[in-house]
Amino acid sequence: MQSTYNGLELPKNGEPIEYKDGQFAVPDRPIIPFIEGDGTGRDIWKASQRVFDAAVEKAYAGKRAIRWFEIFAGEKAFRQFNNWLPDDSVAAARDLRVSIKGPLTTPVGGGIRSLNVALRQILDLYACVRPVKYYQGVPSPVKHPEKLDIVIFRENTEDVYAGVEFKEGSEDAARLISFLNDDLLKGGKKKLRADSGVGIKPISIFGTKRLVRYAIRHALQAGRKTVTLVHKGNIQKFTEGAFREWGYEVATQEFRAQAVTERESWILGNVEAQPGLTIEENAALIEPGMEFGSPAFRDSLYAEVKSVLDSIGKSHGNGAWKSKVLVNDRIADSIFQQIIIRPEDYSVLATPNLNGDYISDAAAAQVGGLGIAPGANIGDGYAVFEATHGTAPKYADKDVINPGSVILSGVMLLEFIGWKEAARMIESAMEKTIQQKFVTYDFERQLTGATKVGTSQFATRIIGNMQRS
Repeated sequence: MQSTYNGLELPKNGEPIEYKDGQFAVPDRPIIPFIEGDGTGRDIWKASQRVFDAAVEKAYAGKRAIRWFEIFAGEKAFRQFNNWLPDDSVAAARDLRVSIKGPLTTPVGGGIRSLNVALRQILDLYACVRPVKYYQGVPSPVKHPEKLDIVIFRENTEDVYAGVEFKEGSEDAARLISFLNDDLLKGGKKKLRADSGVGIKPISIFGTKRLVRYAIRHALQAGRKTVTLVHKGNIQKFTEGAFREWGYEVATQEFRAQAVTERESWILGNVEAQPGLTIEENAALIEPGMEFGSPAFRDSLYAEVKSVLDSIGKSHGNGAWKSKVLVNDRIADSIFQQIIIRPEDYSVLATPNLNGDYISDAAAAQVGGLGIAPGANIGDGYAVFEATHGTAPKYADKDVINPGSVILSGVMLLEFIGWKEAARMIESAMEKTIQQKFVTYDFERQLTGATKVGTSQFATRIIGNMQRS
């Protein structure tokens, strides 16, 4: 480990977080790197850091403290080092393992496509974790926002975000289109137009299974009852459809004792409701219209029912399956409707990269928007917590932006390192502050009788509510 990064010495009175045998070892005074962020990041980081420090001080009476260490990315890094993402910043995030960041701009003019994506790929932060739940008093466009309480696990390294694409009219695009049309698609009706830009969408067994594995483990540890695989497998059968199949493999092969799939629950439930049910009758119940299928299709259903009853009939039958984590799947476009009309049916969502990007923002809109939406990017041995919104440069240095996204991302960080008392204290105080209608402009304009305050004032009220609690 280096003693300096970007020319700055590590705090002398802090220790790095270590990782061994799959576990983080957190000292009482961990050194945690931070990137303040671009644009409004400067305002919201200052406010958020005060909240974190006050919570840790109150929760542990000085026995614990975070030693913050600034690292650089984005505009501030470019101004100081002529580099959007200095090697030392990446090294510090790697060596010190757990960090937090504000929003970063996307560089103009090439080089790095996205600083956020670059950090995820360099550190292999394969799970983007986005909890979405309601805090009392937050303005919402839906009638019962309190029914939505989900955690989204978005695969973070593959899919279209892998960045493999070729510009329309380029030599590489022409070569790829020619190869596809003249070789792989030869003799068929499908053809790519010559004036197309072309992108590659990789979804792997490895990437899928480690993401779904992480999501199921979280459900078991947190006592959540369902894990939903979100996909577009009805159209993209060998990428998104494969995500679904590989996800079910993780559930049934690696978590057999603790999990049951939705179809398995139907089969077991049918037997419990009608003890004398034959295999053929059970198959007809789980697949209406089965009689219109081919003999081979019907035989495959009979084999499925028999396999479930033979393999888990004793261990999961007689109602035992009801205490297991239920793993199901939903088509991506359907889930947008489901989380509005039946939010209480969903708890953990595991998704490919692009689906997770869409659904996490859409879900956040029901419970206050991106202004208070937290997020984390987590890999094996590394974690970067972050604001999920953009930099909003026109509001920079005006002390007006809601710092909730960074504050709640800090709550996630505190939970991650096991400092749950400080995390709960911040959550409770922030919720109380919103209930008092002492809010930034984004909420004030939606709440009757609210007091509009600045970023720093909002943080000060949260700290005051903590101290009075």
